[in-house]
Amino acid sequence: MNKELEHSFVELLEKHQNIVHKVCRLYTNNYDAHNDLFQEITIQLWRAYPKFRGDAKFSTWMYRVGLNTAITLYRKSKRTINTQDYAGVEFKIKAEDYDDTEEQQLKTLYKAVHQLNDIEKALVFLYLEDKDYKEISETLGISSVNARVKMNRIKTKLKAILNP
Repeated sequence: MNKELEHSFVELLEKHQNIVHKVCRLYTNNYDAHNDLFQEITIQLWRAYPKFRGDAKFSTWMYRVGLNTAITLYRKSKRTINTQDYAGVEFKIKAEDYDDTEEQQLKTLYKAVHQLNDIEKALVFLYLEDKDYKEISETLGISSVNARVKMNRIKTKLKAILNP
């Protein structure tokens, strides 16, 4: 990879790394798992970056890669998750400590969301990020109508979980 490509990737990752942290928070329950998933998503983003065409916003593409990586690992969680060591990678990423102060207010919601299946989690996550149904459908690879129907069903499901 050329240095210009590496530099642009690192710059974009540092700018949008909270997206990855939010995906990690959604699919993990502890600090070590969060860090492992962050590392794995970063590796997958790096591998896919040369193929990023810019058809969608970088953040939308980042959501898609991050969610797909998390969902894949989530589905394999019955087995050991093998992460790839990226010590040999030439670039350095300045990772900031994750401050979840604001998200503590969402603790009850996260607890309920953890009871949803992997696709439902992704849909709720994008919905809470104020993504419109068009962007949600593009990110998850489903139709806009399907995204709306699924979201309405999830809302009903969450109400039942939060108000038994």
